[in-house]
Amino acid sequence: MPDPHRYLALLRQGHWFAALPDELSQALLAMARVQRLEAGQRLFHRGDKPCGLYAVVEGAVRVGAISESGKEALLTLVEPPYWFGEISLFDGLPRTHDAFADSASTLLLLPQHELLALLERQPQYWRDFALLMTHKLRLAFVALEDMSLLPAAPRLARRLLLMAENYGESEPRRVLHLAQEQLALMLALSRQTTNQILKELQAQGVVRLTYGEIEILDLHRLRQLAG
Repeated sequence: MPDPHRYLALLRQGHWFAALPDELSQALLAMARVQRLEAGQRLFHRGDKPCGLYAVVEGAVRVGAISESGKEALLTLVEPPYWFGEISLFDGLPRTHDAFADSASTLLLLPQHELLALLERQPQYWRDFALLMTHKLRLAFVALEDMSLLPAAPRLARRLLLMAENYGESEPRRVLHLAQEQLALMLALSRQTTNQILKELQAQGVVRLTYGEIEILDLHRLRQLAG
């Protein structure tokens, strides 16, 4: 398996990891385990025991929930360099959602017992992991407000902007590896409504639609539409 240190430059493109003290970032890389998943392969299910903190370094991971009838609620689709799984680090309780590889993916796993041992020795680092969780909590509150107050078009624009900015974790990227059906699931919109809004954005020169991808052509205009 590849050395986790080969992903150091990529991880430092993420705001959270880049802000860590050097001794902490080195300790995390030293304990990291490389894990590969095939497209569609399960990482964990809701209710699984916590096993640690993950970073996506290649591919993409789909986080959501699947009902007994097979209906999916898609919360987010995350790409490198993105960290997740910190909730169970804090409370030790089972996983809150399902996570699957959306495409062939590589992740770094920081094992739960090793992380907790590090934090037992160096409790000052708890704050760094708290910042990771509170950043996502802020985004969750914004998403809940958007779902309640915004019409479909600006709500969709805001989600595209968030994803283009990797949820505030790294510099904006132009191409989102995202199918229209996945975007519809995230926003609890019909596929038809989502398709109509995206076609209007394409006609305005804001995005370009291709199979399984949405390319952002005018980030400034997208920010305006997102309010």
